[in-house]
Amino acid sequence: MKTSLSVLLAFSLILSLFAFPAAAETASSVYVQKVENLPADFIFGMDVSSVLAEEASGVKYYDFDGREADLFQILADNGINYIRVRVWNNPYDDEGHGFGGGNCDISTAVEIGKRATACGMRLLVDFHYSDFWADPGKQMVPRAWQSMGIRTKKTALYQFTRDCLLRLKEAGVDVGMVQLGNETTGAMCGETGWKNITQLMDAGARACREVFPDALIALHFTDPQDPGRLLSFAKEIDAYEQRGMIGYDVFAVSYYPYWHGSLDNLAAVLTEVAETYGKKVMVMETAYPYTPEDTDFSGNSVSGDSPVDRPYPFTVQGQASSLRDITDTVVNRTPAGIGVCWWEGAWITVGTRSPEENREKWEKYGSGWAASYAGVYDPDDAGQYYGGSSWDNQAFFGPDGKPLESLKVFKMMREGNETEARIDALEPARVTCSAGGPLSLPGTVGAKMTDGSVRDVPVTWDVTEEELARMSASGPARYTVTGRAEGLEAECLITVEAANYLADPGFEEDSGAWVFTNLGQTQELYVEEKPQDSLDGTRHAHFWSAAQDSVEFTLEQEVRDLPEGNFRFSVSVMGGDCGQTDIYAYVKVDGQEVARSEQIPIRGWKNWTEGLVPVFRHPAGSAVTIGVYVKCRGTGNGAWGKIDGAMLVSGP
Repeated sequence: MKTSLSVLLAFSLILSLFAFPAAAETASSVYVQKVENLPADFIFGMDVSSVLAEEASGVKYYDFDGREADLFQILADNGINYIRVRVWNNPYDDEGHGFGGGNCDISTAVEIGKRATACGMRLLVDFHYSDFWADPGKQMVPRAWQSMGIRTKKTALYQFTRDCLLRLKEAGVDVGMVQLGNETTGAMCGETGWKNITQLMDAGARACREVFPDALIALHFTDPQDPGRLLSFAKEIDAYEQRGMIGYDVFAVSYYPYWHGSLDNLAAVLTEVAETYGKKVMVMETAYPYTPEDTDFSGNSVSGDSPVDRPYPFTVQGQASSLRDITDTVVNRTPAGIGVCWWEGAWITVGTRSPEENREKWEKYGSGWAASYAGVYDPDDAGQYYGGSSWDNQAFFGPDGKPLESLKVFKMMREGNETEARIDALEPARVTCSAGGPLSLPGTVGAKMTDGSVRDVPVTWDVTEEELARMSASGPARYTVTGRAEGLEAECLITVEAANYLADPGFEEDSGAWVFTNLGQTQELYVEEKPQDSLDGTRHAHFWSAAQDSVEFTLEQEVRDLPEGNFRFSVSVMGGDCGQTDIYAYVKVDGQEVARSEQIPIRGWKNWTEGLVPVFRHPAGSAVTIGVYVKCRGTGNGAWGKIDGAMLVSGP
């Protein structure tokens, strides 16, 4: 019997659709090493709290076949099994205008929960116990509870939690976990001190046990890079648990690789909590940029210019590698790790045509991080800096709503996808020289490969020897030079420094040249390894204390072999929660103070201010000591700060 070519082609097509469905579903260009021992019920969560506001603003999402599809089905198809949603008490002003950030009240949570359940995913309910964002920097009490004492507030929180959970239950939502507070790092719902915080947590836990007795109860903290503080929180709460309070199940942390240190440290902290207190542990929030660029005309929390740690390139591969390594850490390096949740993986731009068009949607639908209406509740932050998504470059979808290859990593971690290694990004070269000294650029740059390895590749710089000589001769400055390597643009960051007479001026060498003297009861005084909090390099001097009026200290260095002449000393400081301060830089000659700077103000995280000591004379043979004096009253939540970038240079 003869068969026509068209019939054969049709039959071949049908076979291709059914022959290897799993491979066709997960095939990807991203490199993913299999995570061994990954449990079938491991929680792969995704926070999509802004999705209803996004859809109201006209955002559409697509599957990997290019078809418009329901976001929840896309996520379920790609291995997500939990959806996380934040719940604010009342994110609206008196006229009903939403505060933004998805306008996440309980009605929003119910709708998101119903859609998640319909796609076979469970809901993780994140109670902020605030009318808007709760995070380490602010834990504001809901407006309706502002006049309440702790007893009345505890009752109100119990009733609010119970009512919200009953609405979810009546709607048929499959609630698998309830989170009591969001990043409760020493404060919650306007309360400070664990005595009151744990009473509120206990009230929420009682409500959860009544409505969803089988749901896990999670407490959520942040910044595992400071293990002492996190472990102290676990210890404090355990003391109240011993009295029959809270009875929570999961100790959860935020872990953003560019802010929160190494995976080794994360594993150590979670392991100690799990083993000491018998808790399950998980990463409740994480994310990583797939691009350094902004896509919605509103700045991002992390961008190409952010002074943060970058363990992976800001690429689609880097995003996938970040999630894979965090998952491996939780699964194989902690004794009771149960899950990882990506934060706001679908919070993309609401438009690409103009900031004016986007701003109208942010205000109308609440699809930006904050609308101007939030100013009635949070005038100092949201009321001034309202705008769009600060997270669009950390989503799993591009600005067109189409999924990135990194979204497939949730499934691919189970079997692996070890493709042939290729160059993912070039690492910037860095060169430092003294003013007037020789300046030469490296002949190779590091190429970060998709499998995580780094290879040196030849580079050609677009700069002449004469131009380099002029840079060096021009005095202290910073330059960026570009070139080409393997067809990609390479970058070299050049720093020309004045001759600095200090030993270890950036605290990078652990040389012992710097001496802390604790004049009060400052709890933490040490040199810290934390690139995102450093002015330059990866280390800086750190201070922190919880109690008011406890921070007072000096940080000094004795300068040896300083030649006779005129000199200037400067140092930079940043911090927060410091209240009234007395901070200045100073110089002593033969033990007597000869000059000091004006007051150095504290202006917030990454907002460095410089203290500059006027020119002083150093006589031959005299002993010189430079230093910083710090005294902070604090605001009640503890004063903290960082010191970096010390300079002692010749003056006029």
